[in-house]
Amino acid sequence: MARVRAHLTEDRLSIDKTFVDHYRCPDRFGTFTLTGEPSQDEGYFRFGADAICYGRSSSGHRARSVTPDLYDALSDVGVGGEMLRLPFNPSDIVLNLRYERYTSAFRGNDRKLSPASVLNRAYYLARPFLALPVRKHLQRIWLRGWADIQFPNWPIDLTVKHIFEHILRLALEAHRVDTIPFIWFWPDGAQSCVMMTHDVETARGKSFCTQLMDLDDQYGIKASFQLVPEGRYPITGRFLDSIRDRGFEINVHDLNHDGLLFSDKHRFLRRAERINRHGRELSANGFRSAVLSRNLDWMRALDFAYDMSVPSVGHLEAQRGGCCSVMPFFVDKMVELPVTTTQDYTLFNILNQSSIDLWKEQTAVITQNHGLVTFITHPDYLITQRARETYKKLLVYLHNLRSEGQHWFALPRAVNDWWRSRNQMKLVRRGSNWEIDGPNKERARVAFASLEGNKIVYRIQTALTVLALHGVTAEASSGAALGDAGEPGVMHGVAVLFLLFVRLACWAAKQFQFAASSTA
Repeated sequence: MARVRAHLTEDRLSIDKTFVDHYRCPDRFGTFTLTGEPSQDEGYFRFGADAICYGRSSSGHRARSVTPDLYDALSDVGVGGEMLRLPFNPSDIVLNLRYERYTSAFRGNDRKLSPASVLNRAYYLARPFLALPVRKHLQRIWLRGWADIQFPNWPIDLTVKHIFEHILRLALEAHRVDTIPFIWFWPDGAQSCVMMTHDVETARGKSFCTQLMDLDDQYGIKASFQLVPEGRYPITGRFLDSIRDRGFEINVHDLNHDGLLFSDKHRFLRRAERINRHGRELSANGFRSAVLSRNLDWMRALDFAYDMSVPSVGHLEAQRGGCCSVMPFFVDKMVELPVTTTQDYTLFNILNQSSIDLWKEQTAVITQNHGLVTFITHPDYLITQRARETYKKLLVYLHNLRSEGQHWFALPRAVNDWWRSRNQMKLVRRGSNWEIDGPNKERARVAFASLEGNKIVYRIQTALTVLALHGVTAEASSGAALGDAGEPGVMHGVAVLFLLFVRLACWAAKQFQFAASSTA
């Protein structure tokens, strides 16, 4: 597609902070300027065929709902002088998705995001007294029509990634470079990250925790246990030690699990004080709300290192929406670790499935896109033989996945620690090579983004390729390709082998010349 090249003035330049923070690339690749004044109204538009945006823009029109004929703002992008001219602020658009500001619940009712209707309040008040079949029936009524929701995309939404990669393509063109360096997403070059979590809702579920840990340990999986601090079951020091002593983790799960935490801001702020106190008493660094109710703007009142309450796509949650991402991101001082797979309760009781095919599908897509695979399972719903057998199948699948060595299996606190360390790292050019400075840099890897055809491909720099391509620009010094499908680039691998062969031949020739001169 032809692009308009235009003269730019530096007094209007901005840096796309969300883009730079996501890739941890040099700031110059994230600079842009706006093509005009943003619109007064907010609405939906496209940025390429695979990215639906919500917010303000300076071109085209914005729709009140997602339709097949949304205006595509990609055609209004200008490129010139190593600069992008964009019709919208990409950071604002990404934050609108991450914070779910596109949802009707957010836009109305004084921005009260939680289940706040009279029916929802009544349901959660009655929930402890309802038999499971009754709950399932009521929840299916509540969720009817979920398959017809057009946005976000179910069962995995990658909109934020698609936006970033469109900007990446444009930055490659604007800077007239073949590759852009960045800091790889996961430690030690892992292709993806897998995180298991267990939410403990009832006393019955609490009693099953030891057996669940036994089951996890049988397959080498560690998990975090989210505990309800008030009104559900007693939490003793002995119980906490029984979890931590085995290498599992403890986080706070709501306040009392009544589903009303975010129903009113004043109520939330009062409860937040008690939740924070319980977090300190439990020495817990993480939080997850009941039934994934949420409002990221309010969560600034929570004093935790990380939160795990936001789904990538929330079609089957009491509060619909989703952050449209499978990657961690910062919410002020807190790291958000999104929920990226279907909950066990939903799989068993709403979708009525006992197969792990959906979990495998979601894991495969997230892995191909180098994201965070987050599972929520409940000891409360794994007690029955049928549910336990399904969970065992998942553990076998994850055990085999781990043996392949491509995934980083980690507890939430480790993911939080890594994402914070990575956020403090910087790329530094030393000679012809890019290196990483910052905390925990020994586990970090330099990577390169390039365009092959119309596809963004990521390559991780390795010591072998640096040796093979010594003296060549660092942008060319990249390892195996990790494209959209996560498969190595064949042509790149052939090229690396060829260069290794050439260097070996040169070395051998020099040795031969040296030996010949010595003999003479």
